[in-house]
Amino acid sequence: MRVMRFYAEAWPLHTPFVISRGSRTEAKVVVVEIEQDGVKGIGECTPYPRYGESEQSVLEQLTSVLHPIEQGVSREILQQLLPAGAARNAVDCALWDVERQLSGQTLAQYAGVQLPATIAMAQTLGIDEPQAMAEAAQAFWQKGARLLKIKLDDRLITERMVAIRTAVPAATLIVDANEAWHPEGLASRCQLLADLGVAMLEQPLPAEQDAALQHFIHPLPICADESCHTRQQLPALKDNYEMVNIKLDKTGGLTEALLLARQAGEQGFGIMLGCMLCTSRAIAAALPLAPAARFIDLDGPTWLSMDAQPHLTFGCGSILLE
Repeated sequence: MRVMRFYAEAWPLHTPFVISRGSRTEAKVVVVEIEQDGVKGIGECTPYPRYGESEQSVLEQLTSVLHPIEQGVSREILQQLLPAGAARNAVDCALWDVERQLSGQTLAQYAGVQLPATIAMAQTLGIDEPQAMAEAAQAFWQKGARLLKIKLDDRLITERMVAIRTAVPAATLIVDANEAWHPEGLASRCQLLADLGVAMLEQPLPAEQDAALQHFIHPLPICADESCHTRQQLPALKDNYEMVNIKLDKTGGLTEALLLARQAGEQGFGIMLGCMLCTSRAIAAALPLAPAARFIDLDGPTWLSMDAQPHLTFGCGSILLE
């Protein structure tokens, strides 16, 4: 017999997080706890309004599956009970946590992967004026970050990117437009980024405009984020994208995320591992995907004023596991 509890939390940020859709000052998460056979597994999700989710909608979904979860349904059956999204993610990860504890293994061991002592990751630059973003990039570089993720909207693209590249000429840069751009002028913007040595561009267009990506040869890899949630989207991404960003809150948990990573790799897509604003609980659940990823973007907890306990150890541009 299992017992499942769930509740919402809000974690203040130390700095406003600004992307093309707006600014946030706190991370709102929902936590699931499942007790079974003397152990307690924990999963966390971040409801995302872009996908029609809220804390209330996630709590309602969790209420709808409380009885079958407590009756002992498997992770495989869970995939049928809830759609891909935040609610399923929290339950799925809590069940993984229960299973790995009962097995006496770490999550990585239970998932069949080996993690390095240090995982290199991106540090994210929120949207600001060009000089402020350049100064932030230089500060991250001086603290040890070698991979920087640049958030952009639809303005000052050249000014921001030239200022950042000038400030950190040796840094690896990836750019995330969060669907803020338009098909008109996209090819020239991509060429600008390629000329500046940007390693990858993430989701430049709204997901429903993906077809426009077929109309020019990409001078740098383009990664699907909002356009890729589960394996079901992969056929539609061919010829539009070279990479996919896997986030547990989109896949609905580690179970589908591992399957998506394997199938995407088999089909020739590069893998980016991402996250929402979250605590270390959510990042720990995603770590088994790290060995498959070309770029790792798991800095969500580094934006928090205080992290959940026990927390992971973050350096600037790294996660320290040992």
